[in-house]
Amino acid sequence: MQALERVIVDNSWITILLVCLLACIFLLRGLSTVRLKGSVSSLLNKSFVESEIEENSSFFNPFKNVVFVFSITILSLLSYKIYLHYNSSSEQGFYTFLKILGVVFSYLTIKRLLEFLLSVIFKIDKKLDFFLVSKSIYLYSVSFFLLIAIVLVEYSQLNTLFLVYFSALLFSVRFIFHAVINKKLIFSELFYFILYLCAFEIAPLFILFRLLF
Repeated sequence: MQALERVIVDNSWITILLVCLLACIFLLRGLSTVRLKGSVSSLLNKSFVESEIEENSSFFNPFKNVVFVFSITILSLLSYKIYLHYNSSSEQGFYTFLKILGVVFSYLTIKRLLEFLLSVIFKIDKKLDFFLVSKSIYLYSVSFFLLIAIVLVEYSQLNTLFLVYFSALLFSVRFIFHAVINKKLIFSELFYFILYLCAFEIAPLFILFRLLF
């Protein structure tokens, strides 16, 4: 009788990563409790987005940097879980997660820099301030809820399919809220908005999808 090879997958790194993400939340709370609460509830709090624009903090603001890293890590972990769900035979582990993290980080960083540079070059940065800031803050809000979903999937009977549907719901809500809150700008520049969606949202995500799957 031929012995079967036993493969043991160590996912303890996910627990360590989740603890680090919780530490990020405590760090954000220490940096600014008001901004943390505002970021979590920003989907229902338009005034917080307006206050963030008025503050006009730099790229080197500690709160901005920590919440950006937090969101990137959450999105990478979400992509990792979904990737394994649809590619169960693929290699898994911390190294695979790091590769996904690198792709997500590069995608979001380059996209953010291009948005900023193009808005400055075409002198429309003031016009797009609310649009860009609200988009980023809504992403942060979604990330906090995704952390809860990931913890539930990791330590309960819920499977990754719940994570797929829940994340799709959250991103749909984010898109709807963002479109509604910026409806005047969108409808007044509908052609350019469609170009923006194709160039900065749909095409990069398609490339990202092809790289991961």
